[in-house]
Amino acid sequence: MKILFLGDLVGRPGRKVVTENVPALREKFQLDAVIVNAENAAGGFGITPEICEELFAADIDILTTGNHFFDQKQIAEYLEWQPCLLRPVNYPDGTPGKGIVRYVLRNGQTIIVMNVMGRLFMPPVEDPFDAIEEALKTYRLKYDGIDAIIIDVHAETHSEKISIAHLADGKASGVFGTHTHIPTADARILTRGTAFISDVGMCGDYDSSVGMDLDISLARFRKVVPMPRLEPAMGSASLGGVYIETDERTGLAIKIQPFRWGRILEPTCFLSEKESMF
Repeated sequence: MKILFLGDLVGRPGRKVVTENVPALREKFQLDAVIVNAENAAGGFGITPEICEELFAADIDILTTGNHFFDQKQIAEYLEWQPCLLRPVNYPDGTPGKGIVRYVLRNGQTIIVMNVMGRLFMPPVEDPFDAIEEALKTYRLKYDGIDAIIIDVHAETHSEKISIAHLADGKASGVFGTHTHIPTADARILTRGTAFISDVGMCGDYDSSVGMDLDISLARFRKVVPMPRLEPAMGSASLGGVYIETDERTGLAIKIQPFRWGRILEPTCFLSEKESMF
């Protein structure tokens, strides 16, 4: 299975670069699944039903999120009928929505996507290790028709992300970190066959402070008095993510490749040097 996972989509520039390029990427590379973390899609804070529909219309299969999920109040009702929009699975009991989806792809294969949030330097949530451990008892690679399992770990620290990945090694196809918006250089396949990267990066303007306007960010760092709300940087956006291929027999990873393309960071994706989407 060929899977593209794109990192935190930030504001209008992030939405634009994703919706304009994902359909072409699917066709060009015969992608079986496209997953996007979209928790910053609405002006950098949360996501709306309208934006969800815009992204699903652009050939995205599953949307994951994180700590900003409920920043837009209208999203709670939308969750009642849209199973392909996930919130962290370790939110307290009774929270609207779900953190896991079983999804049948157009090629007939089945993928499980899990969304979990870390606890270090993050808002309080239930234990992410317990949540993933229990989920992986229910959903097992190559049992009950499951062809791939992807886990989005929305967390602040590498130590927490790699520890969750170690827990899931050999039981998930890929464990991908999100939240910090800056791509890391540690993409690899772990000992038992699970693909891992600490942070896939973001889909947004990298000439920014993690996707936000630099002038506003600087002012907020230097002043004690209340300052304007952070706003997305509105320059040309880049795509940031990770691409993996899984073994048809085991469901584990056989290839992982960072995916970065745009005008700020050096491209390190599976496009050749002569190819461009821009």
